[in-house]
Amino acid sequence: MVRKKSISDVSREMKNKTPFPIHLSLVIAFFLGTVVCLSVAQQTPTISSYGRGLSDAEAMYINKRQLLYYKDEFGDRGERVTVDPSLVFENPRLKNAYMALQAWKQAIFSDPLNLTANWVGSQVCNYEGVFCSQAPYNQTIRTVAGIDLNHGDIAGYLPEELGFLVDLALFHINSNRFCGTIPHKFKKLRLLFELDLSNNRFTGKFPQVVLKLPSLKFLDLRFNEFEGTVPKELFDKDLDAIFINHNRFVFDLPVNFGNSPVSVIVLANNKFHGCVPSSLGNMSNLNEIILMNNGFRSCLPAEIGLLKNLTVFDVSFNQLIGPLPDTVGGMVSLEQLNVAHNMLSGKIPASICQLPNLENFTFSYNFFTGEPPVCLSLPDFSDRRNCLPGRPEQRSAAQCKAFLSMPVDCSSFRCAPFVPSLPAPPPPSPPVPVLSPPPPVVIPKLPPAPPPTVYSPPPPSHPPPPVYSPPPLPPVYSPPPPPPPPPCIEPPPPSPPPPIHYSPPPPRPVHYRSPPPPSLLPPVNYHSPPPPSLPPPIPCENPPPPPPPPPPPPIIYGSPPPPTPVYEGPLPPVTGVSYASPPPPPFY
Repeated sequence: MVRKKSISDVSREMKNKTPFPIHLSLVIAFFLGTVVCLSVAQQTPTISSYGRGLSDAEAMYINKRQLLYYKDEFGDRGERVTVDPSLVFENPRLKNAYMALQAWKQAIFSDPLNLTANWVGSQVCNYEGVFCSQAPYNQTIRTVAGIDLNHGDIAGYLPEELGFLVDLALFHINSNRFCGTIPHKFKKLRLLFELDLSNNRFTGKFPQVVLKLPSLKFLDLRFNEFEGTVPKELFDKDLDAIFINHNRFVFDLPVNFGNSPVSVIVLANNKFHGCVPSSLGNMSNLNEIILMNNGFRSCLPAEIGLLKNLTVFDVSFNQLIGPLPDTVGGMVSLEQLNVAHNMLSGKIPASICQLPNLENFTFSYNFFTGEPPVCLSLPDFSDRRNCLPGRPEQRSAAQCKAFLSMPVDCSSFRCAPFVPSLPAPPPPSPPVPVLSPPPPVVIPKLPPAPPPTVYSPPPPSHPPPPVYSPPPLPPVYSPPPPPPPPPCIEPPPPSPPPPIHYSPPPPRPVHYRSPPPPSLLPPVNYHSPPPPSLPPPIPCENPPPPPPPPPPPPIIYGSPPPPTPVYEGPLPPVTGVSYASPPPPPFY
């Protein structure tokens, strides 16, 4: 008869067995981490284990052990890349690029389009999606200037070694399955101009590293899983385009929101709340702003009427209340106006529907009570579900009465008052050179009169007045010639004036009020009629070079700006959009 083993027997046997090798357990943990990230990359909602789903606690435990959180001996997430000594590189920058791209290739789990299949060997400029150009500091060498792997459906993460690409200007990886966080060493990309991480699966807090990129103009983080607040410093940064829509940001827009010089900003589909800040009236460069589907709860500030260049204004699907400001009628460039799905009320100003460029005006699902007839002639408009008499598909009388019976007090939201930004100071005029006073003219004593000649009696001890006798004639029998002009009228300059810093507009030529210092030749006091005037100056054989022309006025980019002018070589192609990176899905 076989005796069944008790639990105590099994426990005793396990204690007597050799301990499980530690290195083997690490390998298993590494393997599990890879499986987890691959499962996330393939949109598997749950991970099965022995026929049951993982609990939240188990999933969190595995998540902390997965490859995305692996750290090397330097404390950074990344790969250890070795370089084959037989490889030959054009220059050290391309060798660093090789290490960065090989580390990235190791961090890619799935590449269904085989975009990185030819990432082999030292010729990194021939890699798919990698673009090289002359280095900005040395036009004789090449360096990696751009990366474009848009729409590759690649799964993986971004290793820290990407910080080796210090000359990178464009980094576009939208519409892939990259997960994890943004490498801290991106802060080394001092030339990065466009950063497009949209339509991926990045997580975590707002990537603070983007605030450390001095050349950044285009930031696209939309369609990811970022969460938490947005640093207010983002709106003080010199950006032209900000896309952070379709994330999980929870935030009140700060007072300095209006400091942003952007031409396009999209914050839609997050969890922003609080006031629509009145400071947006200072955003004079703004062309498009989309704040839809958040939790804004306030009145619309009248300062939006200051946005004369705005073409798109969308605040739909919020909790805005109160009237539509009359100042909207002054937004002369407006083409698309959407205030639908709010709690706005009152009468629509006729000036809005008379805007010269307005094509679409959507104000459905509000509580408006008046609509000018001119609004009915717009090319596209929607006024359903309001309280407009005589119009179809309006709210019921009971709904309108219940809502309109409650007065609206915009001051109750305690939104920050509008503080107009100070006008930009005019360009400084070139400093007027401070002319030091001319050196005192030392008149040397005249030499004693020449000895008497046979032509006239000896002169007295002092020159006789001109009424008594003519002055002694010089040895030649003509008035003395004027002093010869110097070979080039180029008086020695006075003490050097402070340097003139040219700034547009170009300065006008400086006219000196005082004449140039006199000639070094001592003046001669003639008693006879004054000598003829000096001949015109003889032009210099080698005239001094003209002052350098002032630099051209700064290029004021429209919206959006062209790619950075640093590189002249090939970069990712521009296909029908203002920026080199095509947007992800066509909705906000």
